[in-house]
Amino acid sequence: MASTHNGCLLDKTLTRSMEKSQSELVREGIGETVLLFKGPVGELDAQLAQSSICGVEEEKEKKPNMAHILAEECKELTKAFAGLGGLGVDEKSVVAAMGRWRRRPETLAQFRKSFGGLFKADTGSFARVDLDYIHFLEFEYARFKNLTFQWAMHPWERDARWAHQVIHKGHSPTILVEIACTRSAAELLGARKAYHALFHHSLEEEVAYSISGSHVNFLVRLVSSYRYEGPHVHEEIAKLEAKALHNAIQKKTPENLIVNEEVVRILTTRSKSQLRVTFKFYKELFGKSIEEDLGDEPYIIDAVESINSAPVYFSKLINKALKDGADNDSKEALSRVILSRSDVDIDEIKEEYLKRHGTKLEDVLKKFTHGVYRDALVSFVEGK
Repeated sequence: MASTHNGCLLDKTLTRSMEKSQSELVREGIGETVLLFKGPVGELDAQLAQSSICGVEEEKEKKPNMAHILAEECKELTKAFAGLGGLGVDEKSVVAAMGRWRRRPETLAQFRKSFGGLFKADTGSFARVDLDYIHFLEFEYARFKNLTFQWAMHPWERDARWAHQVIHKGHSPTILVEIACTRSAAELLGARKAYHALFHHSLEEEVAYSISGSHVNFLVRLVSSYRYEGPHVHEEIAKLEAKALHNAIQKKTPENLIVNEEVVRILTTRSKSQLRVTFKFYKELFGKSIEEDLGDEPYIIDAVESINSAPVYFSKLINKALKDGADNDSKEALSRVILSRSDVDIDEIKEEYLKRHGTKLEDVLKKFTHGVYRDALVSFVEGK
């Protein structure tokens, strides 16, 4: 009733104002034409007019900026598709856009125009997809699928298939070093049995005849080893072999360390407990850790670091995978490490990551990975 009454008053006021010559009507457009009253038309008239202006201004303020919203939606979907700043695809954002953009072809057109990676201009009248980028997206979408299948596999089969990717699909040989040096003797033997059953060749045979380079003998010896796992160590032998390693490292030239028979023998046959004592004496005798002296010596440094402290080694791999500009081998390591260590030493890896980088591993994963792939990785790390 109050609203109707005010409307009647406004009509009467307008009529009365037009009848008075001393009244002045001023037009001002704000969305719609609004009448402002000047002169002796009465205080109520001015209040009503001002109320109308404020109402229009409030409507204007409430009206969303559609261009801005469209730009933000396109930006979010581009990020969801591209995995910008991380790994995986934000499936929820993609599905949400599918529903929101129903019957909005102009929005999809704007998205195609703004997403220069997925779409490129054609000689025709539309932007077509870039097949190279489609291949990239297939790879990103596959991260969760691969993680799911690998999680369901027996650990022996999983390791055997990772080794097969090194031998026949060009993946980094450091994966073989990782498997050989961070699995127990029984686990490595199990992976070799699985490889034999799956691919009808022994793992060591495949490494020997399918990989080329000076590092082949070192890799064959690693994957063939069956290390003692008891607590017994020989300190005198450890001191002697620490000196032998130091002499070899000091005399090294490009590629000669990995073919040094004594270096290969020590690193591929001694128990992990024995080697850790050897590395301890190395630092005591020469004032630097063996890792410092090795630098980035391929494969040898991976073996030494992973044997000396698997949690430290794996925390480094994870950090490398999440860096900007990481290569495909580094990115693939993220799934492999978290999956294979989730039932082994993931808590120790988390502690090392926090110590080395000052942030929780799960927080970094939430920031730099996306979608269900992110959710799966975080669940492995948090155990929920």
